[in-house]
Amino acid sequence: MALGSSSPVVVEQWHGRRQERTALALAESAAAVRALLAGGKADVRGEVISTRGFRLRTRAPGTPLTIAAFGRGAVRAAARQADRMVINLVTPKSAARLVQMLHDECRAAGRPVPPVAVWLAAAAVPDGGAPTAQALEQLRRGLVAYLSAPGYGEMFAEAGFDDVVRFARTGPRPGELLAAIPAELVGHVSLAGDEQAVRTRLAEYASAGVDEVALVPGSSDADPAGVATLTALAP
Repeated sequence: MALGSSSPVVVEQWHGRRQERTALALAESAAAVRALLAGGKADVRGEVISTRGFRLRTRAPGTPLTIAAFGRGAVRAAARQADRMVINLVTPKSAARLVQMLHDECRAAGRPVPPVAVWLAAAAVPDGGAPTAQALEQLRRGLVAYLSAPGYGEMFAEAGFDDVVRFARTGPRPGELLAAIPAELVGHVSLAGDEQAVRTRLAEYASAGVDEVALVPGSSDADPAGVATLTALAP
C-alpha cells in the first residue's frame, strides 16, 4: 500500500479537490491506514482526517505501508509511519537530500530508517544503441504535469532549466509546455540511453542512498510493453 499527496494538477484540476495542509493530511491518513492494515479499527481524530470505528470487513492484508515523499512534511510522515519511503522523478542530487532528510527525521522520531525506493521512467537499449525518438518523447511527456509543481519546479531549476519552470508557472496549455521542454531535461530525472550509460546513472542513485529502484519502462512501437528495457536492465 502506497500513500502520497500527489500534485495540484491531479488533486485540483483532475479531481476538483482543494490541496491544502497536504503533509498533515498524509500523516493522518497514514495513521488510519496502518491501523486498518493491521486488522484494527481506525481511530484518528485529526485536523484534516477523521475516522472512528471502521474496520476492514475482509481479512487484513498486513501489507507494508509505503509513503511517497518529496517535501519536509511528507518525509516527516514517512519517518514516523512508513515501512518504506518512495521518491519519484528526482535527480540524484535531490534524492541525496531527501535521504538525508529522512535520516534526520527518523533520528528525531527515534525510529529506524526505512528503505528508500525511487521510481524511474526508463528507456534502455543494448550498448552502443540509442532509444528511439518515440521512446524519448514518451518520457518527455511525463514531465509536463511536474514542471510547475512546488518543489519539483525548484529541482528542475537547480538542474539548469529555470526558464522552462518559469514558463510552466505562467499556466500555458499542456501542448505549449511540452514543446518548450528540451530533450536534455529527460536525462536528469529518467533513465535513457544504452545499458552502460543507464547502469552508470543507477550507480549515482545508489551513491545518493537509494536502496531500491522501481523501473517504469516506456512502451513504444520499437519496444512494446518495455520488454527490451526490462531485459537490458535485468539483474
